[in-house]
Amino acid sequence: MPVELRKRKAPAPAPEPPAKKQSKASKVATKVKEAVKGKSAKSAKPAAANGSSKPAKPVVGDTIALDGFGGEVETNDSKKTTLKALVDESKSGVVIFTYPKASTPGCTTQACLFRDSYEPLTKGGLAIYGLSSDSPKANTTFKTKQNLPYPLLCDPSATLIDAIGLKKAPKGITRGVFAVDKAGKVLIAEPGGPAATVEAVKKLVAESDGAAKEETIEEKSAEKSEEEAKPTNGEAAEEKKADGAAE
Repeated sequence: MPVELRKRKAPAPAPEPPAKKQSKASKVATKVKEAVKGKSAKSAKPAAANGSSKPAKPVVGDTIALDGFGGEVETNDSKKTTLKALVDESKSGVVIFTYPKASTPGCTTQACLFRDSYEPLTKGGLAIYGLSSDSPKANTTFKTKQNLPYPLLCDPSATLIDAIGLKKAPKGITRGVFAVDKAGKVLIAEPGGPAATVEAVKKLVAESDGAAKEETIEEKSAEKSEEEAKPTNGEAAEEKKADGAAE
């Protein structure tokens, strides 16, 4: 009778050795490493933001490079222009007030306030412009209906609006006012309501008038001092006689 061979059972795998408990020093070292990694990750985010090529908003007292500043815009009558061209055409600088949308109540109030104060605001040589992202057609309708004496600028891409710091994120326009002189020095750069934007320009004009008057007074005073320092005809004759006697 054949002998039946029995299969041997495979030996059971050896149990895994128990995990070694971390020492207190090891635990502390691990926590420190994790904390350092976390700080590095957090600090990387602001660095990326700071590394952005977007220029900072201009502030009062800054001198901006007018060439290429804000890109190209067009007037309500579809004439292409730039901030530099507008400044070059002005006598002493440019004032730009921004408004969100033509022919809306707040924007109409703002535009009409600038209209009503147009002469005193421009007597010193400042040129005034309204600026929005509206189309030339919408701005022309607005200008004609409200009888505005100044041009309206159309900036559908909001390049100039963004450059002067009055663009809302992700899109939209902040009502405000921006002014720059012939040398590119920023005179006004601030958001504000319809009345506040006009008052900011009135204040600028008043300060400029005061400075001009002081200069005129100083010039007249200097001229008077020069005249008083000159010898009179009698004094000149006496000096001439004295010079002749000395010889």
